[in-house]
Amino acid sequence: MINLKHKNITLIGMPGAGKSTLGVVLAKKIGYRFVDTDLLIQEGEGLLLSEIIEQRGVDGFIECENALLAGLQCERHVIATGGSAVYGTEAVNNLRALGHIVFIDVSLETLKSRLRRNLLDRGVVIKRGRTLEDLYNERYPLYKAAADLSVQTDGLSTLEAVEVLAEAIRPLL
Repeated sequence: MINLKHKNITLIGMPGAGKSTLGVVLAKKIGYRFVDTDLLIQEGEGLLLSEIIEQRGVDGFIECENALLAGLQCERHVIATGGSAVYGTEAVNNLRALGHIVFIDVSLETLKSRLRRNLLDRGVVIKRGRTLEDLYNERYPLYKAAADLSVQTDGLSTLEAVEVLAEAIRPLL
């Protein structure tokens, strides 16, 4: 088994899956630092995610996100990525090199209940005219392919989900 004492745990999944919320609590639990790559993008660009998408389009945002993730360097971090991180080959390759990738798997029904407001206003990378279901069906196989491990969190509170997640990654630490 790979020694991960200095490796990262990267969380991937759909918008609304809870990557940022779970990530910050998980980082505290396992003694790692936490980074939210959506916030790094906003800070680096000086714009909200929705503004970047509006100005550069979906493809422009994906290029920006891929470049940031491909160049990310850190250790002993829980990394919460944006839902579109899996579109970037270089991004996924770098995240794999930095540690293990964990897919936070939630059902479409759960996502629909969590994402009631407009997806574009939230900064979700989705082309106009597409639905959340379209996005889910497109991305789900990409998450499964990129992940070393999948953790189902439907119906769990934040603390319960963090416990399940911590138990699932324990062999990796």
